Amino acid sequence: MRSRLIRLVAALATGVALVTLGASAGSITGTIKWEGPAPVMKPFDLSADPHCAAMHKDKPILNEALVLGKNKTIANIIVTVTKGLPEGKTYPVPKDPVILTQKGCQYSPHVFVVRVGQPLKILNPDGIMHNVDGMPRVNRPFNRAMPAPVKEMEVTFTKPEGGFPIKCDVHPWMRAYCAVVDNPFFDVTGKDGVFKIDGLAPGTYEISAWQERLGAQTATVTVTDSKPGEHDFTFSRPHH
Repeated sequence: MRSRLIRLVAALATGVALVTLGASAGSITGTIKWEGPAPVMKPFDLSADPHCAAMHKDKPILNEALVLGKNKTIANIIVTVTKGLPEGKTYPVPKDPVILTQKGCQYSPHVFVVRVGQPLKILNPDGIMHNVDGMPRVNRPFNRAMPAPVKEMEVTFTKPEGGFPIKCDVHPWMRAYCAVVDNPFFDVTGKDGVFKIDGLAPGTYEISAWQERLGAQTATVTVTDSKPGEHDFTFSRPHH
């Protein structure tokens, strides 16, 4: 009887510990919007490559430098935690690669994040010549031809780095942006402009919201046991 009671108490204690641990995992959330008149993003001229033009005769490729949703929310913004994480702590790196495709003479996704040491697999399903020109400033740049028979290539990065372009030298309208991070606390907005970063312990953090043309904004956000951190960002046309 005594041993059963001990096991019951231990199980209850473990359950309490798990509940406490779950309660301590907070999040940061917010919405990112555009302020001012919405610019009209024009389609690209694909006539330089008849193969690409044929793929998009009914649906042209629009410039993705600024993608807005309803109520002028902004897609393709990378939000990362830049300060406040435990110093020296490391996090398991996903073994599955991040996938970047070149289908239809267009990079997809247009903006993405990869972890330090995580594979980035680049696919070429088009059956035509592409050239993948990655232009990081901190990590090693890469520039590789992908003729029709080459269906995939893979790269990895060794250091954290903010957003940098990847372009195709054969098709100048093809451009994507990649950021490299050393922790799992990041998100990329969709057309609803919403970001959410989960799994954070209570504390005060600095977050950064980065856009390919508009640069970065930062904010300080506090996460508690009972309430997520919240912050909305607003971007607008630069004033010169």
